[in-house]
Parts: sequence; C-alpha cells; structure tokens
Amino acid sequence: MKVIEVVAGIIFNPPRTEVLVALRKPEQHQGDRWEFPGGKLDSDETLEAGLARELYEEIGITVGQCSARTIIEHSYPDKKVRLHFWDVTEFEGEPVGCEGQQLRWVALNELHTLVFPDANQPIVDALTTN
Repeated sequence: MKVIEVVAGIIFNPPRTEVLVALRKPEQHQGDRWEFPGGKLDSDETLEAGLARELYEEIGITVGQCSARTIIEHSYPDKKVRLHFWDVTEFEGEPVGCEGQQLRWVALNELHTLVFPDANQPIVDALTTN
C-alpha cells in the first residue's frame, strides 16, 4: 500500500493557549472529525513549502515561524498516511475556511473533547498533557 505524505500545522494563538482546528467535510475520509489544517505533499515539494502552500490554500494564512514537531505513520483499512506535524507559532492573515470548512480555536485543555482522526490522536494527547 502506497504511503500518502501529508503536512499538517498545529497553529497556535500568540499566547500559545489555543490551537486552530478544522472540521472535515462529511464526504471526506474520516469526515465529520476535527483535524489540524494541512494536506497532501506534492512530490516535488519540501515539507516547509508544502506546509506553507496547504495553509495558504486551505485557511488563507501565510506561515511566518514554524518548526517540525513529529512524524506519525498510521494505517487505515483503505490507506496509509505519514503525517509531518509542524508547530506554527507566527503567521499573517486571519484564518478562514477557504474550502468551506468550519474552523475553531480550541483551548489546549479542551482538545480531548473533540473527535479527531485516529492518526491525530498522539498529537492531541501530547498537546493536552504539556
């Protein structure tokens, strides 16, 4: 099974008490679950370039400061993903759902109350225990 390379941004508000999450559309894989914004990496892109492109396309922000957090591989019954998570601590623009998706700022200690795709759970756990 081919591995799908994905970049995702954990976008923090300035005091780093909240992160931005997006609700996946019902028809998408793992639909009606919250996720950290991002998407598939193009074959010719670096991770940082892919992150910048995806966040601009999906939520209309320009990444300023970011750093790699971790890589998680996860196998679903129908696909395998390798998620490259990045902390985004500075950005320009006001996040909006450019693809019609709902966005929400969530306090770190409330992340566990939302339903995320299984592959995102280790990040949710890490953010809620720090």
